[in-house]
Amino acid sequence: MADFAQLTAWRDALMAARYQGIRTVEYDGKRVTYATDAEMAAALGDLNRQITGTTARIAVVRIQSSKGL
Repeated sequence: MADFAQLTAWRDALMAARYQGIRTVEYDGKRVTYATDAEMAAALGDLNRQITGTTARIAVVRIQSSKGL
């Protein structure tokens, strides 16, 4: 699996191409051509899910207080 920086770079390249109306994206010496905008949107969704999966989540927050006595 790719790391956070690589996933972010791929997402940024794909978003830039999508907003410019370009269907071919090239990164790391690889070229990918998407047939429709829906395919690009699906790829972006997958990258976003992978990015959120790589970030650590805080499951429990514990607060402790004291009156100082």
